[in-house]
Amino acid sequence: MITGLTKGINLYLAPVLSLTSIILIILAYLAPSLVLSSQVALLTISPSTSLTEPTNINSNDVDGPSVFLGALGSCSRSNNGASVSCQPATISPHYDLSVLPSSTPSVVNAPTTTTPAFIAVSLAFTIMFFILFTLTTARSKLGAKLGAAMDKPGVHRATAWIGLLGFMVGFTSFLVIRMWFGKAVEDFNDAILTGGHDSPALVAATSNGFVMIYVAYAFYAVPLVCSLAKLHVMSGKA
Repeated sequence: MITGLTKGINLYLAPVLSLTSIILIILAYLAPSLVLSSQVALLTISPSTSLTEPTNINSNDVDGPSVFLGALGSCSRSNNGASVSCQPATISPHYDLSVLPSSTPSVVNAPTTTTPAFIAVSLAFTIMFFILFTLTTARSKLGAKLGAAMDKPGVHRATAWIGLLGFMVGFTSFLVIRMWFGKAVEDFNDAILTGGHDSPALVAATSNGFVMIYVAYAFYAVPLVCSLAKLHVMSGKA
């Protein structure tokens, strides 16, 4: 039973989790400029009186401008019923905050250009890892010649290293963005609080894009551990 369960995890579950992690990372990386413009973002600035009128129990029932920020650009709308307009995606975005009132604190800036670029590199490693991991896992179904090629120690070693690089570079890059945006949120909200009733009714917050990233890399860890375990077993046999 244990053998069958282990085989099922390696042959079916791990590749599916790897593919799912790629999809989640891509969506979180491209949003909101290219996909899911108002549904997914890394940071949002939305209308709320929770900072300017803390005692208002209907603080979120406010109409006003909203901005959705991501790794490659931003989207915005002038009020809750307006259509969303987005910047062209680029690895060196300059966020368009023009829909916000002129008194809005100017403390939200894009991360350094190298961070989105590193995420793109990690995505390439992640996709390569998915392909190699799936082929090495399903090598018994690929035919004698291709199966034998996928069973070579060098292929398993390359797969594990590519997967590890993709994981470390990607997760570290998103952590850098999380810290960058976390500081921006803190500074923005502090400035709104300092201004009191004279400040615009806005609040900044990190958003669901980071939740997608955490789930993605949790899924990614399963095939990566499987690949590293295979490499360890093969090294022990050598």
